[in-house]
Amino acid sequence: MDDLNKIDEEIKTYYKILSPEMPEFLQGYINTREMQRIDKISCWCGTDLTNVFENKYPYSNLQHSIGVALIIWNFTKDKKQTLSGLFHDIATPTFKHCIDFMNGDYKKQESTEEKTREIIENSKEIMSLLNKDNIKVEEVVDYHNYPIADNDTPKLSSDRLEYTFTNGLYFTKPVWDLEIIKEIYEDIEILTNEENVQELGFKNSEIAEKFLEHASKLWPKWISNEDKTTMQFIADIIKEMNKNGLLEIKDLYKYSEKEIVQKIKNCGIPRIQEGVENFQKATKVYGSDNPVLNKYCISIDAKRRYIIPLVKGKNKARRITEISPKAKEIIENYLNHKTEKYAYFDFNF
Repeated sequence: MDDLNKIDEEIKTYYKILSPEMPEFLQGYINTREMQRIDKISCWCGTDLTNVFENKYPYSNLQHSIGVALIIWNFTKDKKQTLSGLFHDIATPTFKHCIDFMNGDYKKQESTEEKTREIIENSKEIMSLLNKDNIKVEEVVDYHNYPIADNDTPKLSSDRLEYTFTNGLYFTKPVWDLEIIKEIYEDIEILTNEENVQELGFKNSEIAEKFLEHASKLWPKWISNEDKTTMQFIADIIKEMNKNGLLEIKDLYKYSEKEIVQKIKNCGIPRIQEGVENFQKATKVYGSDNPVLNKYCISIDAKRRYIIPLVKGKNKARRITEISPKAKEIIENYLNHKTEKYAYFDFNF
């Protein structure tokens, strides 16, 4: 069995951990053209296009969205909430959050979500399925309406949990395996937080600590100079292609990442072609406290992703940092984690 077949089997097993059953109604929505489009978009935001990163396996936006939907279904058995999770990335363009960087939205990374309603309403397939299920568009277009699906950092939501699990499996070096994920997941239930709102949390503080120990290995990677520089470079390449009339924004919803990369390589503009070639060959991103001239050098502060989960108590749920010095130290260490002010590739663009 080759690596990709092994990963496919692992994802199937992973899905069964998230939900022992794949609800029948979900399959029709997954098969729609609009959802199948995001199967061609990688969750790795362009980091799989350069040699700076290692140990990457394919994991698509559709696979992520299915995982989010299964988590919601497992805990709520609510069709509307589950579909809101499935649709939450339906408006994602090629290269995912790199386009948020292009839009200057590297702090929230939500700038492309506004097209969600438009895409759903313009889909005859999806609208037909919604009518059949007696569900209104406004009930599924915004997963922010459902706290089990999504909530603000550092709370635990289905979306945040899913990408934490799969980033830990497939992005760069693994931080856990399916056995650990199963142990962690089986300890999660719906709790009520300090704002009297439902939120996913843990039954036992020991498992919450274990989750934090593993998940916190990922957090610095998501604000690393390597990650930020890679995403900003792709954003700048797309911007240059657009400025030169070689790529329209609508093309990011039409072509796959492979097709757009090929368009860039064949664009006929030496500066862009050489930039992409150097980017793909690069094996390192460098840091500096001062700007570096004649190199592709940036300085941005990206979105900090982390989780301070709830833990069940006798009378009420509390944050793990309130009851565990170890967890508090993990969180404080991450929040105090800093990178150099500037990051750069060893080539100019």
